[in-house]
Amino acid sequence: MLKLVTALAVLLATGQAHSSTQSIHGVWTRGDGNARVRIAACGQSLCATNVWISDTSGGEEVGDRLVMTVMPDNGGRLAGTAFDPKRDLTYSIRIDVREAKLVTRGCILGGLLCKSIDWSRAGN
Repeated sequence: MLKLVTALAVLLATGQAHSSTQSIHGVWTRGDGNARVRIAACGQSLCATNVWISDTSGGEEVGDRLVMTVMPDNGGRLAGTAFDPKRDLTYSIRIDVREAKLVTRGCILGGLLCKSIDWSRAGN
Protein backbone atom coordinates (compact mmCIF):
# COMPACT_ATOMS: atom_id res chain seq x y z
CA MET A 1 0.00 0.00 0.00
CA LEU A 2 2.78 2.44 0.92
CA LYS A 3 4.50 1.43 -2.33
CA LEU A 4 1.44 2.63 -4.22
CA VAL A 5 1.46 5.89 -2.28
CA THR A 6 5.04 6.65 -3.14
CA ALA A 7 4.69 5.15 -6.61
CA LEU A 8 1.93 7.53 -7.60
CA ALA A 9 2.51 11.20 -7.10
CA VAL A 10 -0.60 13.20 -7.84
CA LEU A 11 -0.47 16.85 -6.98
CA LEU A 12 -3.33 19.25 -6.28
CA ALA A 13 -2.25 22.44 -8.01
CA THR A 14 -2.61 25.73 -6.18
CA GLY A 15 -1.48 29.15 -7.26
CA GLN A 16 1.69 28.84 -5.16
CA ALA A 17 2.43 25.21 -5.95
CA HIS A 18 1.67 25.41 -9.67
CA SER A 19 4.96 27.00 -10.76
CA SER A 20 6.91 24.61 -8.54
CA THR A 21 5.25 21.59 -10.11
CA GLN A 22 5.73 22.49 -13.79
CA SER A 23 8.79 20.24 -14.10
CA ILE A 24 6.93 17.33 -12.51
CA HIS A 25 4.63 16.87 -15.54
CA GLY A 26 5.35 13.86 -17.75
CA VAL A 27 5.99 10.13 -17.51
CA TRP A 28 8.23 8.79 -14.72
CA THR A 29 9.74 5.31 -14.33
CA ARG A 30 10.06 3.90 -10.81
CA GLY A 31 13.59 3.01 -9.74
CA ASP A 32 12.87 -0.73 -9.65
CA GLY A 33 11.64 -0.56 -13.25
CA ASN A 34 8.28 -2.13 -12.35
CA ALA A 35 6.02 0.90 -12.84
CA ARG A 36 5.51 4.05 -14.89
CA VAL A 37 3.24 6.94 -13.96
CA ARG A 38 2.03 9.93 -15.95
CA ILE A 39 1.75 13.18 -14.04
CA ALA A 40 -0.62 15.62 -15.72
CA ALA A 41 -3.32 18.14 -14.96
CA CYS A 42 -6.78 16.79 -14.18
CA GLY A 43 -9.23 19.53 -13.35
CA GLN A 44 -7.69 21.69 -10.63
CA SER A 45 -5.42 18.82 -9.62
CA LEU A 46 -2.29 17.26 -10.97
CA CYS A 47 -2.76 13.52 -11.24
CA ALA A 48 -0.18 10.75 -11.34
CA THR A 49 -1.73 7.69 -12.90
CA ASN A 50 -0.18 4.27 -13.38
CA VAL A 51 0.28 3.85 -17.13
CA TRP A 52 2.32 0.63 -16.98
CA ILE A 53 2.86 -2.00 -14.28
CA SER A 54 5.20 -4.96 -14.75
CA ASP A 55 3.98 -7.06 -11.81
CA THR A 56 0.40 -6.60 -10.60
CA SER A 57 0.69 -9.18 -7.80
CA GLY A 58 1.23 -6.38 -5.26
CA GLY A 59 -2.18 -4.91 -6.02
CA GLU A 60 -1.01 -2.10 -8.29
CA GLU A 61 -2.91 -1.76 -11.55
CA VAL A 62 -2.84 0.43 -14.64
CA GLY A 63 -5.19 3.33 -13.98
CA ASP A 64 -4.54 3.56 -10.22
CA ARG A 65 -3.85 7.12 -9.07
CA LEU A 66 -3.27 9.33 -6.07
CA VAL A 67 -4.65 12.80 -5.48
CA MET A 68 -2.32 14.96 -3.45
CA THR A 69 -2.47 18.37 -1.86
CA VAL A 70 1.06 19.77 -1.67
CA MET A 71 2.80 23.07 -1.17
CA PRO A 72 6.46 24.04 -1.54
CA ASP A 73 8.32 23.67 1.76
CA ASN A 74 11.42 25.53 2.98
CA GLY A 75 13.73 22.87 1.54
CA GLY A 76 12.59 23.39 -2.04
CA ARG A 77 10.45 20.25 -1.98
CA LEU A 78 6.73 19.73 -2.32
CA ALA A 79 5.08 18.44 0.84
CA GLY A 80 1.53 17.61 1.85
CA THR A 81 -0.95 14.75 1.80
CA ALA A 82 -1.82 12.04 -0.71
CA PHE A 83 -5.26 10.53 -1.07
CA ASP A 84 -5.61 7.04 -2.56
CA PRO A 85 -9.22 6.87 -3.82
CA LYS A 86 -8.97 3.14 -4.58
CA ARG A 87 -8.19 2.33 -0.94
CA ASP A 88 -9.82 5.41 0.65
CA LEU A 89 -6.59 6.20 2.55
CA THR A 90 -4.63 9.40 3.12
CA TYR A 91 -0.85 9.58 3.63
CA SER A 92 1.74 12.30 4.12
CA ILE A 93 4.11 12.81 1.20
CA ARG A 94 7.23 14.73 0.27
CA ILE A 95 8.41 15.10 -3.34
CA ASP A 96 11.88 16.23 -4.46
CA VAL A 97 12.03 17.19 -8.15
CA ARG A 98 15.39 17.55 -9.89
CA GLU A 99 15.11 17.89 -13.70
CA ALA A 100 15.09 14.21 -14.80
CA LYS A 101 15.00 12.76 -11.26
CA LEU A 102 12.23 12.59 -8.69
CA VAL A 103 12.16 11.17 -5.16
CA THR A 104 8.87 10.48 -3.39
CA ARG A 105 8.64 9.75 0.33
CA GLY A 106 5.33 8.52 1.68
CA CYS A 107 4.50 8.03 5.36
CA ILE A 108 1.66 6.55 7.39
CA LEU A 109 0.91 6.34 11.11
CA GLY A 110 2.00 9.90 11.79
CA GLY A 111 5.38 9.37 10.14
CA LEU A 112 6.24 6.15 12.01
CA LEU A 113 6.40 4.11 8.78
CA CYS A 114 7.91 5.77 5.72
CA LYS A 115 9.32 4.67 2.37
CA SER A 116 11.22 6.57 -0.31
CA ILE A 117 11.27 5.71 -4.01
CA ASP A 118 13.51 7.10 -6.74
CA TRP A 119 12.10 7.88 -10.20
CA SER A 120 13.57 8.97 -13.52
CA ARG A 121 11.88 10.62 -16.47
CA ALA A 122 10.88 8.01 -19.02
CA GLY A 123 13.39 8.07 -21.84
CA ASN A 124 16.27 9.24 -19.59
